[in-house]
Formats: sequence, structure tokens, C-alpha cells
Amino acid sequence: MNYIGLSALAALGLVLLTGVGGLTSFGQAAFVGIGAYATAVLTTEFGASPWLGLLAGLAVAGAVAMVLGAATLRLSGHLLPLSTIAWGLALFFLFGNLDLLGRHTGISAIPPVTLGGWSLGSAAASYYLVWGATVAALLLAARLLESRQGRAIRALRGGTAMAESLGIDTFRVRLWVFVIAALCAALSGWLFAHVQRVVSPSAFELRAGIELLFMAMLGGAGHVGGAVVGAALVTLGRDALQDGLARFGPGMGRAEIVVFAALFILVLQTARGGILPALGRWLPRRDPPPPEPAPPLPRRPCPTPGETLLAVEGLEKRFGGLVAVGGVSFDVRAGEILGLIGPNGAGKSTTFNLVTGAQRPTAGRVRFRGADVTGAPARRMAALGLARTFQHVRLRPSMTLLENVMLGAHLRGRAGLVAGALGLDRAEETALRAEAMRALARVGLDATPHALAGSLALGQQRVLEIARALAADPVLVVLDEPAAGLRRLEKQALAGLLRELRAEGMTILLVEHDMEFVMGLVDRIVVLDFGVRLAEGTPAEIRADARVQEAYLGGVA
Repeated sequence: MNYIGLSALAALGLVLLTGVGGLTSFGQAAFVGIGAYATAVLTTEFGASPWLGLLAGLAVAGAVAMVLGAATLRLSGHLLPLSTIAWGLALFFLFGNLDLLGRHTGISAIPPVTLGGWSLGSAAASYYLVWGATVAALLLAARLLESRQGRAIRALRGGTAMAESLGIDTFRVRLWVFVIAALCAALSGWLFAHVQRVVSPSAFELRAGIELLFMAMLGGAGHVGGAVVGAALVTLGRDALQDGLARFGPGMGRAEIVVFAALFILVLQTARGGILPALGRWLPRRDPPPPEPAPPLPRRPCPTPGETLLAVEGLEKRFGGLVAVGGVSFDVRAGEILGLIGPNGAGKSTTFNLVTGAQRPTAGRVRFRGADVTGAPARRMAALGLARTFQHVRLRPSMTLLENVMLGAHLRGRAGLVAGALGLDRAEETALRAEAMRALARVGLDATPHALAGSLALGQQRVLEIARALAADPVLVVLDEPAAGLRRLEKQALAGLLRELRAEGMTILLVEHDMEFVMGLVDRIVVLDFGVRLAEGTPAEIRADARVQEAYLGGVA
């Protein structure tokens, strides 16, 4: 049980980092080693208290994680896991080649932890220490994931574009979850050193890091309890396999890695999310109680009707020699729906990305509420009051409707990681939950707030994206082809919703190619063709424009 608890603590960091945050790391064992060696050196060489060794291990692991995270977390794809292998190997060889750390022999005679004169050196006494720390870490992690910052961590999986559009600084969130994972490992290493009473580099090699990742994946990498399930299965299974295989001849006990590899492949084939989620599908699902009522959150000052909210001046975007957008200018006024339309390849999506901060323009200016925001990142645009949806729906399918909309209200909360983990953010969470319910009610999705977003039809998912945008309390909502893929009745329902929002004073920039959908909805239209502005005017003027007819139909109708 002690070894299961120690492994579960280290694997918990990988549940948060890899399973929830989507950042694969093979170097977790190196941080376990940092926590173990820090306390071993202080207590044996300098006679310090093990509790001082705990503080030192956490401090060193946190500092190393900050440096390594700043250097590697901007990498993506296969480069990030490869970088964790690189620094994991580097730290392992560092442990084995420093005289202070005892080189490959390691450090022995590490004193046990004492608490009020009571020695926790026996296996039975260590049990309470190990599992007290493990249960506390599990509870803190579970609370964190249900908080504002926890939702930001959960939003990382599947890409950063959506999270950035909600005002989340994704690099900072990635860095903090990386540090939290390192601290979990360092705590495990501190306990390991004082339970085992000896540390050596072999316990922290790359294979140990792979095994910890295996535990997290096997138990259920997206669930806090998966760390304990995976640690128990691997620890007990490894011992049982070693004893069982040893009966077939000398040296066969080491073949358990082959059996584990086969079992891992089997699990990935039958329960890719891990054992805990697979078992959870057979259990009845209980929805939480309805959100408690709370006063509305503070709102932004409403712009004056007719005020120019967004001004685009000579916007240009080049990709090498290709001019995707060339000198486009238009403005959006408060209280109107402006349609930005054009045939396929006209430059609508590129213009949309330049306006919302997803891409930087080559030339031109973008002004939002009088401020020059040319080239500003998406999270700054969100902070200024611009909310957006995506051409290809970007929700978190494993999160509920309510949680997805609460992501939209991220910038309307202030609670940090510590407040979330300690449960000090309950009042703010109640207010954010109530605000999300009001946004769901505005779009007609408040009947099933605890349903998973992935269970909705496409039309409802697009409406859910609009609810998420409304939860941000924007002054301008930018919709990227919201009618794409919808049936006729779904388009009519969406148009009715947008008219209601305009009647409430919402300003909407609508990027579309569906002329029929746009003509009966918008106040003004800007037409793009081959990256340049072709025409601008009311729907009646655009419908009668010969240039627009030629662009859409290939000739004057």
C-alpha cells in the first residue's frame, strides 16, 4: 500500500498534465528524483529536518519545472514528448555523476520523518503519512479541476485556439499545470526517500517515467482516481507477474515487461480512456443539483447605438506571394448585424482571423472601441469585449453544456489556482454557474445543462457556442459561418435567435457564404471577392449589384 500511494502521487501529476491538459511527459520520474535527492542531501549531509527537506524538494522541483517548462512547453506535436525524454535522461545522468549525490551508489541512512517526537520510520507508521498525503493531493486536485482555473486546464486538450479566444493565457496555464505535476512528483520523492531510507539513480531512470505514464493511462488519465487505480494495478500486477514467471525458470521474472506491454496494448484496444472511465459507463450517472441562484455579474458599459465598435482600415494578409486579403476596409456599428459574405476562397475566414487576433496582418489597421488592436492576440481581444464562434465547432465534448458556457465567462472571474484547490472560490463559482445558466436560457438550452456537449446535434452545438460567447458579456459577437452544415429549419431557428439578440442591443459581425441566410437577417453587407472588398450596402442594394451577381453566379442574372 505504501508503494501504491507513492506511485499514485507521482501518477496524479501526469493525470493533470497528460490526461487533462493533453501534454505528454515521459520525465515525471526525474522530478520524483529531485524531491528524493533534495531531502536526502539536506538530512544526511547537513543534519536538517525532513520537513525542511520537503520544502527544499518542492522548491527545487518547482524552479526546475519553471525553467524546463518555459523552454519546452511552446513545442507542439511529437516535439514536446521528445523534449521530456531529453531532459529526463539528462537529470538521470546528473543524479548518477555528482559526488554530492553519491554518484551511482546513491545516498543511504536517510532518517525517518518525525512528527512531535513520534518516528514514522516503520512501514505501518509510514502508511498513514503516505496515504494522508495521497488522499490530500487527490482531494485538492479534484477541487482544482472543478474550479475556474481547472476548466482552463481542461480546455487545453484539443488545441489552444478556442481557449485563447476565451481570454485564457494558454502558455501560462500549461506552465502552471506542468509545475503542479512536478510538485506532485517531488512530494512522492520526498516520501520515497524517508520510507525507503535510501535513494539511488536507478529508481528515477526513463523506464520509471514510462511506467508512471502507463499507470496514469491505464487507470484513466482524465480522472483523478485513475492515478490510484493505475498505480494499484501496475504495482500489484508487476509483483504477481515476477513471482509467477519466475516459476518457469531463472531470469523469467524479468519478462514481466513483455506481458505488461501486451496488456497495455489490450487495454488501449478495448478501453482507450483507461479502466476507470470504462467502468463508469456501466454506472448510473447522477446529475448535480440545479445551480443556485445568484445576482448577475457586473456588466460592461453598453456602447452608444450607432457607435463604431470595429474599424478595419486597409487590412492585408500575404502568405509568401499569395495575397489572401488585399486592402479591405469596413466598420461595424453598435446595435447592428453586419454580414461579411463572398464566394468560397473570397478571403472571409482570413479576414475573420485577422479581426479576432487569430492571425497577424501584413499591413493595415484594426481599431476596436477606439483602441488600435492591430496584431493583438486573441486573448486580448476577448478581454476588450470581442467574443467569437468557429466555422468548425470547437467545444469540449467531454464537458457538460454548463461547463462549456462557464468557460466563456472565464475572464469574469478572478479566483486562482490556490483558491480553487482549497475551495475558497465557492461564491464566485456560484455566480459564474448562474451566469452560464442565464446564457443557456437565452438560447433555449437550459433544460439539460448537465448533458455532455458531445451528445448534441450540430445545430445545437452551434447554438451552444453562441451561449458560450454570450457568457463573456461581449460588446461584439463575431460568428464564423454559423449556418454551415445546418438544415433549413435549423437555419431559421438560428436566424430567429440572432434577431432576438440584436433586439436586446447585441452587435453581431456575421461571416457567411449563404446568401439566402444573410439577406433576410442583416442590416448591412460587405462582399469580398478574391481578397478585396467588392461591394457594401443594404441587402437590397447588394442583391441588385451586378458585380455581386457575377461573383456568385459567374455572370449577371
